[in-house]
Amino acid sequence: MKVTSKKIFYVLITGASSGIGLELAREYSKNGHHLILTARSTEKLNDLKAELEKKYNNNVEIISHDLSKNLSATALHKEIKSRGLNLKGLVNNAGFGDHSEFSESNLNKNLEMIQLNITSLTELTQVFVNELIENAPSHVLNVASIASFIPGPLMAVYYATKAFVLSFSEALHTELKDKNVSVTALCPGPTISGFQAAANFTSTSLVEKVKFPTSLEVAEFGYQAAMNKDAVAVHGLKNQLLVFSTRLLSRSSIRKTVFTLQKKRQP
Repeated sequence: MKVTSKKIFYVLITGASSGIGLELAREYSKNGHHLILTARSTEKLNDLKAELEKKYNNNVEIISHDLSKNLSATALHKEIKSRGLNLKGLVNNAGFGDHSEFSESNLNKNLEMIQLNITSLTELTQVFVNELIENAPSHVLNVASIASFIPGPLMAVYYATKAFVLSFSEALHTELKDKNVSVTALCPGPTISGFQAAANFTSTSLVEKVKFPTSLEVAEFGYQAAMNKDAVAVHGLKNQLLVFSTRLLSRSSIRKTVFTLQKKRQP
């Protein structure tokens, strides 16, 4: 009698070397998932692989990759297929922001932000979606933000990219539901991570004066939301109230309020 080996399924997590992505990798591994981790830092990925395999005895594949480059998601898909790895989950976490007036911002940085936060996320979802359907039940977890719900003066491009992620995720959640593929938009507020430094917040800004949740807390919440097949998951009661309040306020008042808050975070 011919014995066939059982197919092993993986979850791909982008931006896994730090912040929420790092904690998502730990959370998924703790819950028994085999992982493909990608980020730009090979050293950090190697350290994380050693940690997770030792602690949880799951398979962890690492691929150093820069998703802010054109067609990089397709290249990542090709590498994963060349290794014979099969996906049952996709976590689009990689992303960054920038805090500055649009007229003074760096064009290349803005385009890289759009490439990473929107284009690569869309591209990865597109190249893997049929595989996720074939391997269903499966899921996609897209890390959006409470910024998805509002315009963001002084972080105009970042807020706009996250608005795309939310809309895109909700649409796919409905499209793929009958195919047993869930799509969840995780919407955290400000979180203790490396995001603030990358986004050019000052050390004396509001970021240090308010107690924000940790990346671990957000990752635990996001993982559970994905397992629950939630369409939209806003982390934290204060953030949930903030999102709800946007239904009651005028767009002009929202713009003015966000501008005032962001102004306090400027260098």
